[in-house]
Amino acid sequence: MGASEIDRLSDLRRALAGGLVIPAHPLALTEARRLDERRQVALTRYYCDAGAGGIAVGVHTTQFAIRDPGVQLLQPVLDLARRTVRDWCADSEPITIAGVCGPTTQAVREAELAASLGYDAALVSLAALRNQDNERVLDHCRRVADVVPVMGFYLQPAVGGRILDRAFWRQFLEIERIVAIKVAPFDRYRTLDVAAALAESGRRDVALYTGNDDAIVADLLTPFPGSGAHSAPATVRSGAEGSPHPSAHPLHFSGGLLGQWAVWTMRAVELLRRCRAMTSPVPQSYGETSPVSPGVGGAGSSSAETRGTEILRLLALGAELTDANAALFDPMHQFAGCIPGIHEVLRRQGLLAGRWCLDPHEDLSVGQMQAIDRVLARYPHLSDDAFVREHLDEWLG
Repeated sequence: MGASEIDRLSDLRRALAGGLVIPAHPLALTEARRLDERRQVALTRYYCDAGAGGIAVGVHTTQFAIRDPGVQLLQPVLDLARRTVRDWCADSEPITIAGVCGPTTQAVREAELAASLGYDAALVSLAALRNQDNERVLDHCRRVADVVPVMGFYLQPAVGGRILDRAFWRQFLEIERIVAIKVAPFDRYRTLDVAAALAESGRRDVALYTGNDDAIVADLLTPFPGSGAHSAPATVRSGAEGSPHPSAHPLHFSGGLLGQWAVWTMRAVELLRRCRAMTSPVPQSYGETSPVSPGVGGAGSSSAETRGTEILRLLALGAELTDANAALFDPMHQFAGCIPGIHEVLRRQGLLAGRWCLDPHEDLSVGQMQAIDRVLARYPHLSDDAFVREHLDEWLG
């Protein structure tokens, strides 16, 4: 790698370790199921202005069918998002992550496209290799990493993922250009496998990002076990000092890359700030009154009681967010209404004209509309409707 490429990789690692909200970017369509460029741009502008530190495009929320021969929207959508970020967010440009799918030949081709458009990293789906052994999957990841820095992806089997054991993740972390792992198995045992592998690897330059939409706050607050007394110390926080004690520097998730954060993104930014204030080794101000829930104590308070109260409030907020996510993501029907659920919230805010998907048969499941009605009425503090109303005309302009 040239000096500029090394610097860019270091900057990317630093940004990811610092903790980012990364929405999984939806696809805006017209009623005729054509790309609605105006609203696609508006979504990207919304994420930028809401404070997102990155966006992920060409991922599940963007609809994998954009790659179909009869659709061919992968390049237009990737290009539009990259240009919008560059033009709209010039002063504070979020990182851009491109979804990469398919067998190795396709994945490498998509990685080359992403790199040519200026994307910072690739989120690598392994769904096409569900029946391959670990070595074959690792070779696939190495080939993609030769083209562009890689964010690993533990996708839950219910939506096309596969089981990836701790041994896989330990070997995966030997690939030099891995910058982060999105952990989204929706399973606490398998989430722990990834954290344990990172601790055992001794790497300090790989960030953990939650994709567990059902456990966002739990992931962000939990101190996962660090390295043991006779292992190289590991941390996902850049600049942390090592320690021989296994719990001296526990692992924390740095941020999240989530479909849930495709909606109510301003609140997601506030939530991540509050969670990181609780897990940061450097005391931060966490007593300020938040629009999400009442403030606790005085600004900068470091008392254990005040800190404990804030953690309990965050956990309670996490339970509310999980309830809301169940309405949007439709786990009752194996996530069949996940994308339409996201679209419905964005439609109500005016960011999308409808909840249309590329597949005309993909829509809300039976009872899902009523579930969305319920959580919107019960948890108005989770939404950022006022923020969207204030800026919608500007984003659509």
